[in-house]
Amino acid sequence: MNSREQIALLRQRIGESIIGQGQVVDRLVIGLLANGNLLIEGLPGLAKTRAVKAMSKNLEADFSRIQFTPDLLPSDVTGTEVYHQAGGSGEFRFEPGPIFANIVLADEINRAPAKVQAALLEAMEERQVTVAGTTHRMPPLFIVMATQNPIEQEGTYPLPEAQMDRFLMKVQIEYPPVEDEVEVIRLVRGEEQGSKESKADEGAKKENPSVIPQQAVFDARSEIGQMHVADAMDRYMADLVQATRTPGALDADLARWIEIGASPRGSLALDKCSRAHAWMQGRDYVDPEDVRAIAHDVLRHRIALSYEAQGDGMSSDQVIDRVLSLVALP
Repeated sequence: MNSREQIALLRQRIGESIIGQGQVVDRLVIGLLANGNLLIEGLPGLAKTRAVKAMSKNLEADFSRIQFTPDLLPSDVTGTEVYHQAGGSGEFRFEPGPIFANIVLADEINRAPAKVQAALLEAMEERQVTVAGTTHRMPPLFIVMATQNPIEQEGTYPLPEAQMDRFLMKVQIEYPPVEDEVEVIRLVRGEEQGSKESKADEGAKKENPSVIPQQAVFDARSEIGQMHVADAMDRYMADLVQATRTPGALDADLARWIEIGASPRGSLALDKCSRAHAWMQGRDYVDPEDVRAIAHDVLRHRIALSYEAQGDGMSSDQVIDRVLSLVALP
């Protein structure tokens, strides 16, 4: 199989474990292909953790899960120097923390204090950790998927806007339709009871037990990097981001609603994610629909809404909808 077929198989396998969240599965794969980190937000019980585990299970990758709590220390994430003594002599050795894995699930990142969040975000940005003057690099395949709940904010440490900007996308998970929820019930029941359907699935897995190799991801990234992006598409992505910074030039309501616009990271993220989206659709070029498909995930955490927007009951996604409707297509 070529890289496109292998990535399609990875997406299919994840989708078999996550029913009714096809868009979320797509965003996880896009984040993997675009070599970026994701912030996943949703109410409890919406399979945020399950989705990330399903990806690691079907990909040749080391998986690590960090449960963030208020008493967590930075060294609990990055690792620390430990003194080892043997044969009458001793030395300090670096014991890697859970951040040293291919896929890192940072569960409920907003429950850890600022120092721990900063340590994680530094590792995400620099792809390395420095302890006791020695630099330790992350593996070539490295992605952090952080989750947070939008409720129960008492006693939490919300991520500052400047730090949220380091996430490639912010993915929101919504409640599934009732038909899909019926399938979820049956899926979990089958897993618990070992039903005939689950045994058949196990048999199918035994016939093809191989996981998707890391090289498929690297090959896909290479192909995505060579995709054609027209000058008009570059300008369209820059115009979308510029519209969040100077909303008054487009619409009086946007000027009231947007307090702070997206940074240049927003333009870069639009470019990376739109190319990955187009590649997953089987094309070797980017069109406006690719940009519009991922615009909400890329921009929703990069714009700060004003109090007037909150008073008008406007969400980030609704404001982005207005921006997309007003910026001219190429």
